[in-house]
Amino acid sequence: MILASASPRRARILRDLGLSFEVVVSGVDETMAPHEDPAAAAARIACDKARFVAGQGAGRPVLAADTMVVCDGRVLGKPGTPEASVAMLRLLSGRTHDVVTGVCAIAGGVERSGVERTAVTFAVLDEAEIAWYVATGETLDKAGAYHVDGRGALFIRSIEGSPSNVAGLPVTLVRRLLREVGVRLFP
Repeated sequence: MILASASPRRARILRDLGLSFEVVVSGVDETMAPHEDPAAAAARIACDKARFVAGQGAGRPVLAADTMVVCDGRVLGKPGTPEASVAMLRLLSGRTHDVVTGVCAIAGGVERSGVERTAVTFAVLDEAEIAWYVATGETLDKAGAYHVDGRGALFIRSIEGSPSNVAGLPVTLVRRLLREVGVRLFP
């Protein structure tokens, strides 16, 4: 199988499941269209990634995903700077937001896709906690400025839905889509 994603977290999830795969990064444009719904955008981008990699002629099953963190209708991407991380964490503090992941699987000319939505509620964070977390560097390359399987777990009060979705790959949806395209994960 090919994982059409540069995400080390997605690769880790698949490795933890005991699956054999190769990473091939698609390089497709991951920009949302103006006024595009985040769930629709995540599904479209995941399918664009999968189609691009499948079109390279590998002939193997392809799995792709795209994850967005959404709070009050605003998509929170990777902050990139400490200041942007602080602003995102202040926004998420004491609130519930959605993590939306689009997943696409292609095998043997068959394509299936779906979207998983998980509600994540943060504890109230004080300024010292935010400053400490941002100083760890963990926030810079994570959508929404936190990592559910890292230090960010300290601030998550509850998760309603798929926990693996919050890490970037909803495994139950992946299993269903791969089965629908004829790929069995286990004998």
